[in-house]
Amino acid sequence: MQSQLQPMAEVPWWRVGTMWLVVGGLAVVVAGSVALAVTAWTGADIVVLEAPAARTVATTPALQGRNHAAAPPLARP
Repeated sequence: MQSQLQPMAEVPWWRVGTMWLVVGGLAVVVAGSVALAVTAWTGADIVVLEAPAARTVATTPALQGRNHAAAPPLARP
């Protein structure tokens, strides 16, 4: 007995599962990119036009602590 191959019935493009996998993946990437761009645009920091003071009273203890930690150990006599 010889089996006869019958041609497959033509399926509309919207019924092909692989197509939805590809298009769905791309749609998720585009939606995520748009959401990230909106978040970055709305949550951006303000631009500071003037330079901050070199040393202020609030940062002086921090600078002293950093300098102390970075200093080489003292030689003991």
